[in-house]
Amino acid sequence: MSTGEASASTHTDESALPAVDVVGVRKTYAGTDALTGVDLQIRRGEFFTMLGPSGSGKTTLLRIIAGFVAADAGHIRLSGKDVTREPPYARNVNTVFQDYALFPHMSVHENVEYGLRVKRVPRAERRRRAQTALEMVRLPDHGERKPAQLSGGQRQRVALARAIANEPEVLLLDEPLGALDLKLRQEMQLELKRIQREVGITFVFVTHDQEEALTMSDRLAVMNRGRIEQLGSPHEVYEHPANEFVAGFIGVSNLLERDGSRFTIRPEKVVLGDPSAPVPAGFHAELGRISDVIYLGSVTRYVIALESGETLIALRQNQETLAASDPLAPEVSVRASWRPEQTFTINQSEA
Repeated sequence: MSTGEASASTHTDESALPAVDVVGVRKTYAGTDALTGVDLQIRRGEFFTMLGPSGSGKTTLLRIIAGFVAADAGHIRLSGKDVTREPPYARNVNTVFQDYALFPHMSVHENVEYGLRVKRVPRAERRRRAQTALEMVRLPDHGERKPAQLSGGQRQRVALARAIANEPEVLLLDEPLGALDLKLRQEMQLELKRIQREVGITFVFVTHDQEEALTMSDRLAVMNRGRIEQLGSPHEVYEHPANEFVAGFIGVSNLLERDGSRFTIRPEKVVLGDPSAPVPAGFHAELGRISDVIYLGSVTRYVIALESGETLIALRQNQETLAASDPLAPEVSVRASWRPEQTFTINQSEA
């Protein structure tokens, strides 16, 4: 094999390695397990999200990857290199926090250049990379402003530009949108995804917001009590939850039990109709009574008390103006139906 062929082969092997490889990581605080032997591989160039409630271990795992917290056991590898004992500055990662930590006395350009200046990158190169990063986050003309002259969303973009300018192998984001209002947060979700696709850097994002995770992620890990409950694409996790916790945490899911088998059905899959009308072909139907109607703008949520004694939630798109005389009102009897193939069985051992 020629030297060129050997070099190409080595490059191919390295590019096939995961960007982040977490192997058997454990962490305990005051006798409580924060992480219970987590194994996780994050692919190069993907937008990966760690999702879970408070105390699930997602931020602890992020901080261990960054090097801010030492694991009690296990290993962290970045592109195949074991960095478990390496300090944060020796890892080719950057972290963006909810608190953007911008220096108030510095201009935007100076803030973005700061990490490069610490690394002693030549001034001309610093300016070029900082300007490129600001253009990427759509703030090309804000370089001379101070952080106090920016909106919350603009400060978030500057923090992101500062991280991108360092050209890290992996960008870690610890709930960076948490301080923004809902509309701006939704806009920034799309912006973050756009930026990630343009730069091609692996993004590892931490959030407790299910909609945020579903909107942005290529894959996500649902965490609970220091372990990963399910790993997969947003579609896989939403449509096929692995257990009762995932079904209840990701969006809204109806958990029902029939003939000793437990299954979930999402509210948008449930069709409501007249109890006296024929059941559509291919549908399973049950009778109940509407106990509550909640208007949510784009959709209306119906809470149904089934004859079985269980509660079922159904959603209906408001494609037309909802009339005040909507026949689906509290105390009205109704038939709830769904296609059996739209349910997902949860084994007793998984719940």
